[in-house]
Amino acid sequence: QVQLVESGGGLVQAGDSLRLVCAASGRTSSRPIMGWFRQAPGEEREFVAGINLIGATYYADSVKGRFTISRDNTKNTLYLQMNSLKPEDTAVYYCAARALKSAAISIKVGDAYDHWGQGTQVTVSS
Repeated sequence: QVQLVESGGGLVQAGDSLRLVCAASGRTSSRPIMGWFRQAPGEEREFVAGINLIGATYYADSVKGRFTISRDNTKNTLYLQMNSLKPEDTAVYYCAARALKSAAISIKVGDAYDHWGQGTQVTVSS
């Protein structure tokens, strides 16, 4: 099992920055593919960013150029640096992890992830 705990959310103004942190514990080596997803009220969950075993990164078009995903394997920690935040970025942000055996499935597919954190709220005011 892998446990994921997000932190770093908050209330900011448009144009501000936030860094989300996802602390992983347990059998983290069994779940090397990780991603960030978000869900706004009344909306479906959507992919934000992902990082695979070799460190390749992927982004949703809506955040490309503003958000950066990274990981520190020595600390079992995943990050999401969010710059130039917009009101439409308001959502609960979730960290997720999945096994290497699912690598054939797009990193953007949320259903392929089998471990999720509890989420952290990000609110961007205009």
